[in-house]
Amino acid sequence: MAQAAAEVANNVSRAKAYMPEGTVPPQVVRFDASSVPVGQLVFESQSRSLNEIQDYASSRVRPMFSRIPGVSSPPPFGGNQRTVIIKVNPQLVRSYQLTPEEVIKSIVTNNQPSPAGNIRIGDKALMTPVNSLIKRPEDFLNIPIRVGSGTTVFVRDIGTVEDGADVTVSYALVNGRRAVYIPVVKKSDASTLDVVNNIRKALPELRAAVPEDVKISYEFDQSVYVTNALKSLVTEGILGAVLTGLMVLLFLRDWRSVIIVVVTIPISILSAVIMLNLCGQTINIMTLSGLALAIGILVDQATVTIENIHQHLETGKPKAVAIWDACKEIVFPEFLILLAILAVFAPAFVMSGVPRSMFLPLSLSVGFAMIASFLLSQTFVPVLANWLLKSHPPHEAPTLALDAQERHAMIEEGAHPVKNATGFEKFKQRYSSVLEKILNRRGLIVGGYLVGSLAIIVACFLFIGTDILPHGNSHQFQMRLRIPDGTRVERTEMATLKVLDIIKESVGKDNVEISSAYVGTVPSSYGTSNIFVFNSGPHEAVLQVSLKEEHPVEMDDLKEELRAKIAKALPAASISFEPIELTEKIMSQGASTPIEVTVAAKDIKEAGRFANKIRERMLKIDFLRDVQIPQPLAYPVLNVTMNRERAGQLGLPRRRLPVRWWPLPHPAVLRIKISGSMSRKDWPIRCRCRFLNTR
Repeated sequence: MAQAAAEVANNVSRAKAYMPEGTVPPQVVRFDASSVPVGQLVFESQSRSLNEIQDYASSRVRPMFSRIPGVSSPPPFGGNQRTVIIKVNPQLVRSYQLTPEEVIKSIVTNNQPSPAGNIRIGDKALMTPVNSLIKRPEDFLNIPIRVGSGTTVFVRDIGTVEDGADVTVSYALVNGRRAVYIPVVKKSDASTLDVVNNIRKALPELRAAVPEDVKISYEFDQSVYVTNALKSLVTEGILGAVLTGLMVLLFLRDWRSVIIVVVTIPISILSAVIMLNLCGQTINIMTLSGLALAIGILVDQATVTIENIHQHLETGKPKAVAIWDACKEIVFPEFLILLAILAVFAPAFVMSGVPRSMFLPLSLSVGFAMIASFLLSQTFVPVLANWLLKSHPPHEAPTLALDAQERHAMIEEGAHPVKNATGFEKFKQRYSSVLEKILNRRGLIVGGYLVGSLAIIVACFLFIGTDILPHGNSHQFQMRLRIPDGTRVERTEMATLKVLDIIKESVGKDNVEISSAYVGTVPSSYGTSNIFVFNSGPHEAVLQVSLKEEHPVEMDDLKEELRAKIAKALPAASISFEPIELTEKIMSQGASTPIEVTVAAKDIKEAGRFANKIRERMLKIDFLRDVQIPQPLAYPVLNVTMNRERAGQLGLPRRRLPVRWWPLPHPAVLRIKISGSMSRKDWPIRCRCRFLNTR
């Protein structure tokens, strides 16, 4: 994997030569299906600005993630990178006969790192650093722009300096208020439960790194599913041990045998957990599911062994001989049963991709637990039986207990049943009568059974939906909101707040535990990976809502209700529900919807026309929801067309003209051409320049 990542990074760096100037270098991130966020570390403050909170989260809290085992360190979302803004007055620049290039060059030249030197004075060798880097924003005002003969011009003469932030392109909303959060992402080989526990243990230390008025909380905990599975495993183990012990006590009437059978359950599970750890597996939903599945099977082997030991003891054999004969008698049948169970899970070893990652841990859990149970039934159970069990008084085995006269009496009883029977005797007679009728028509019964079973299987296959994992009714959901392409991020934020109000109205304000939303795109000036937030523009937002566990809700019905209410309140908006549970995210392999249709063509407009035709056909299918095209195909653009010949005659630098046109004294050089509909006033305008070929 390391070699593959290095080769990809090398090819990406070569491709950068074909990209426009100023393009942010692409990031190469090692990512697999299990490297998904397991929660959010939320930063809130009543008195601090978003820029300050972002600075605390980025410079103080994020470096501490490297000391937390199993956690990667993605950057914070919701704020902007701290930026020193120098606002230059164009009229003052012209009055001093300066150009923007001179201003930029002076600022860059006076704020560059310089290597320190050495100077020997007496017995000392002193380091001589230079204050070439500006430490305070107000020091930018003292940078000279023009020196030499004449008046020296400083930055303070033509503009002002402000300690601010970069251009706002996104907002993070927590409970409807602007905030900052860091997605907690576990490493691929780390346990979800361990990562979340480590984060919670580190919370006091993280809170101590920021001012007291900055609140840090861990939200959208995805380890609850693993915790619930662990609780289910414990419950299943206790229930299996109790029921198995009761059955052994009921039929064998020996509490010592109950102890022997029950003790094998935790030892088998512990042995399986140790083997899973040696194989590099972790405690997760799949391994816990496998252990829970194996509990119901592994008690059988110990139960069969202890029952066979009792049977041999009743024949009058010495205890050691009875145990030896009983184990020899059942070792081969139990071994065949073990092989049959392992064969069911063997296909997981030939799977690949995400299915292998999902089902191999489950298969290993069942396999290790069954192997441990088989070995214990042939080693641990006999040893405990020799220590704890008491010798039985001589008694014939049940199969040899009847003499010839008793067997004749039983045959006569079956041939001439007792009249006016009651209770169980009456049930036995009716059952014998029905069984006799079935045996007389065995051909018809067997044929009808096969036909009926086949018909039921076919009907279930046709009418019951298919899925990899069962659908869960969790109390969390994730929604993606899209409004018309190119809408300003502030207007998208207003629409997002309106959707949050609709959600609170639908479920009740007091039933919403926490809500989180990310509006807009990831800032390009900050080293943030788009893997965790992949909005296509300022017109898009992702919402996550967690409801209280005690609130009774049917998630599918709630989603249908929200679709209807949002469509009525925001007719131009479209929504879609995406996976939020950890298992669903892994199984979706990064896809945001269960069904995706890809349309490829040489011309993007042609591909868009075909995509719209497919979308119209899919809208007619009743069971499909949220059918939409996620890519913005009609983003509004303001084209700036430049006359290359006129620009050359005026001696204007064409390379700088599209970027720095504001101080030019000849506005006639530019001709503005609007493309796209401009009926809305909420669209941000993206400008681009095109050189006219006048030959």
